Amino acid sequence: MQIGNKPCRIYGADCAEYLLLQMTDEHELQRMDNEVAAIAQGVAHPFLFAAIPVESWNDALSPWEAPAVWGKQGFGGKAADTLRFLTEQVIPTLKQQFRLPENVKIILGGYSLAGLFALWASTQTDLFYGIAAASPSVWFPDWMEFEQQHPIQAQRVYLSLGDKEERTKNTVMAAVGDNIRTLHSQLTARGVDCTLEWNSGGHFKDADLRTAKAFRWVMEESR
Repeated sequence: MQIGNKPCRIYGADCAEYLLLQMTDEHELQRMDNEVAAIAQGVAHPFLFAAIPVESWNDALSPWEAPAVWGKQGFGGKAADTLRFLTEQVIPTLKQQFRLPENVKIILGGYSLAGLFALWASTQTDLFYGIAAASPSVWFPDWMEFEQQHPIQAQRVYLSLGDKEERTKNTVMAAVGDNIRTLHSQLTARGVDCTLEWNSGGHFKDADLRTAKAFRWVMEESR
């Protein structure tokens, strides 16, 4: 389904209780059928899932500019444009097209930098009921300080990390473990319904299944 200038892939039913949104790249789209099937396993709530493609991953999903951490490509800091596209085009279009209830619970999720984008988006608006952040890039420069000053507003937050991810020689990215533990304890202390799950392996293992688990937790655990 074309929304604005993006061909979005939609799964699910009309009149769903939950609207799941995920920013994705080409590689993830190849595994999207698998991910959505994994989300649907054992979930009682009807949901609509939208995979929204991102052209320039490092630019579109980073909240502010930052130098390259690996390779040569830095971060362009255009997350605000991406969030605006979600709130002004994607969500209104899906609500209308699929007859979603006005109070549909919106869950924004993603893997890696898309997970960080979801967390950051929730500091900007209370639109998102839940955040499904699988292996989010919480090593991103100045993120932890920013979140302290602009707290995440979602009611439910899922965090996960691979148990080998913090064991890297890259000093910026090695902070990911300490940062995610700190973020989890701070969110919990503020009364957010939050969990932190450790997966076996490094960053690139089972991204589709880890993301599915994230979305499923936010829906399953709701009371």
